[in-house]
Amino acid sequence: MAAGIIAGAAGGALAIALMEWLSDWAAFPLMMVPFATSIVLVLGMPEAEPAQPRALVGGHIVSTLVGLAVLAVTGPSPWAAAGAVGLAIAAMHLTRTFHPPAGIDPLVVVVNGVPWSFLLAPVAAGALLLAAFAFTWHNLVRRGGWPERWW
Repeated sequence: MAAGIIAGAAGGALAIALMEWLSDWAAFPLMMVPFATSIVLVLGMPEAEPAQPRALVGGHIVSTLVGLAVLAVTGPSPWAAAGAVGLAIAAMHLTRTFHPPAGIDPLVVVVNGVPWSFLLAPVAAGALLLAAFAFTWHNLVRRGGWPERWW
């Protein structure tokens, strides 16, 4: 058990460092990249349902889509952001992609008025990269089978 905790902690630290490096390399503000808490969940509790690839990738995509739709209808405002988070929670449950860390996505989208391209980068690309990192880390370093299910 202790080895799994240490491996998860080391993987989480490495994933955060890589996220920071990619953010600098792409000249994209790190505070706009919504994956820090996803990294903690996927590396620290890989067996949890919200840490599985469907929830990780799908949750970020669904939540971001909700945020973009709300932004398109209402424009940026704190009240719209609050409503978008609530709608994203419902949408993730309905699509079986519940990933609590993705709840920040619609908030980031609506408050900052980001363009639709935000869905592709950093959201979809970042979620897929995190899933690839988690797969590699858990199966090579931690020696544990991740994911428990792909879909």
